[in-house]
Amino acid sequence: MATAKKAAAKKAPAKKAAPAKKAAPAKKAAPAKKAAPAKKAAPAKKAAPAKKAAPAKKAPAKKAPAKKRTPNAAFMKALTPSAALAAIVGANPLPRTEVTKKVWDYIKKNKLQDSVNKRMINADAKLKEIFKKAQASMFEMTKLVNDHLK
Repeated sequence: MATAKKAAAKKAPAKKAAPAKKAAPAKKAAPAKKAAPAKKAAPAKKAAPAKKAAPAKKAPAKKAPAKKRTPNAAFMKALTPSAALAAIVGANPLPRTEVTKKVWDYIKKNKLQDSVNKRMINADAKLKEIFKKAQASMFEMTKLVNDHLK
């Protein structure tokens, strides 16, 4: 009980000290009222740049559709697949992007994607000729397929 009284005694002076500190800011509060109109003017200034920033964002958006993105010529160059790859994608010359799409169509059609680890592709007889192994990751696949393009 004695410690509780001592703690209460310590708290009491702290409470007395706090109002003294509050009194000092109260004196400062009067000049703050004079500064309040200045603060009202400041948000008006902030609102104006925000309006300017919004059209600035719209301007690049307008420019983006105006420019048509030209594909990289290396990706769009038609390449002839090897005989092993032609069994999957066809014998006609195709760009690398289309070859990759057709290989993925073949993988999904035949359900060759590993059910546990979707990043792995289980090779069937046709894909084993290209991959030269029973299983390859989707990241390796493009590298292995590109070896069969001329």
